[in-house]
Formats: sequence, C-alpha cells, structure tokens
Amino acid sequence: MNQNTNIKSQFTQLYLFSFTQNKFWAFKQMGIGFPFLRNVSGLSFFKLLGTGAGQGFSLAPDFSTYALLTVWEDQASADHFYQNNPLIKSYQEKASAIRRLSLANTASHGLWSGLNPFVSSTTQKLNNSPVAIITRATLRPQRLLSFWRAVPKASKAIEAAKGVQYYKGIGEWPFIQQATISIWNSMEEVMQFAYKDNAHKQIVKQTKKERWYKEDLFARFLVVSDQQLL
Repeated sequence: MNQNTNIKSQFTQLYLFSFTQNKFWAFKQMGIGFPFLRNVSGLSFFKLLGTGAGQGFSLAPDFSTYALLTVWEDQASADHFYQNNPLIKSYQEKASAIRRLSLANTASHGLWSGLNPFVSSTTQKLNNSPVAIITRATLRPQRLLSFWRAVPKASKAIEAAKGVQYYKGIGEWPFIQQATISIWNSMEEVMQFAYKDNAHKQIVKQTKKERWYKEDLFARFLVVSDQQLL
C-alpha cells in the first residue's frame, strides 16, 4: 500500500512480532525493554504489549506473539528508529516475522495511562479505505469476573463480523489492562458491527451498566500501510 499524501505529521505504528524461537527473550522484553524506548527522538508515546492466545481476548497468553505500539511526531524519526534503535534491531534478529501497521488517526476518545496519545492526523474520508480500530481499558478489580465471563461472547461476535480482516487481543498486564487491534475492509462494515450486531450491542450496554472500566480509550485509524518486514 502506498503512502497517502493526505496524512499530516503525527502517525502511529503498531509492530506485531512473531516468534518460533527466542520466546523467552521476547517475554523478558515486556519487563526490560522500556529503557530503549525512553527519550527516543520524535517518539511521543509507546507501549510494549503481550497478546492473548487465538484471536480476540483470551485468559491464556500467546507466548509466540508480541506487539509494540509507537506514536511518532514525524516519519523521519520513525524510520531512524527502525534502522538504528538497539531494541528494534534485536527484534529484527530474533523474531521469525515482523508485521508493521502504519496508521493515521481519524478519531479518538478516552484515556490511556492518563492521556490520549492520538491526534487526528488525516483529512481523508474513510469511505472504502481499510480501517483499524484500537480499544484499550483498565478494568475495575471488582468487575473482573463479570468482564471475563463476557469475553467468549465478544470474541464470537467479532469472529462472525462481516468485513473484519484481522483482530487480536493485546495488553500491558494480564487480566486487568486489556486492548484489541482490529482491521476492517471499510468504515461502513465497522459501523454495521458496532450498531447492528446484537451481541456487540448487548456487551456495550452491559459495559456501561456495570461500569467495567476504570479507564478506557477508543481510537479509529486509516490504514496507511500494512507491511510484512520479515
């Protein structure tokens, strides 16, 4: 996919790293990788993320897949990071596959670690362009059981949704801090799922009624590029 000329400076990149070997090394980076991401020029926000087994949410971790979310002030800084940062160079050496999604934010509301890192960065109408959705929440401890009971229904709903290309549960801390990334053929199909899928509507209603989340965020993006780097 070619770079879009309607994209302003800020953009988001999400790396998905797959491992057939070096899985313990990858797991350790969740705890020790942060120093290599602090004070990186042009990097305004980052999160090292584990993933859930299978697709959607899962109580079981996926020790073969990890994610790195980065928000950049400009393209040059992101390119320099991929070419030179010691941590990303180690991922290049040890991962069996690297997928990189470059995303331009179209709408975002809520908070992630006390702030909203995503600034609207495209003037292009979504129409039939591929769209990515990132959701993230910190769960209230007293609502954990209720949330996880609803997870199988939520996973089945998105699995059956029309137009979804990819979806994966991602998160910072097991059980408590959860997120998802999903990629859709078009915004129209996202809206069909959000407002017309009965199972999804019921879960959203339950979320609000029972106040599952201490903090949550919803962000919508134009998929600028989707690259398999390894």
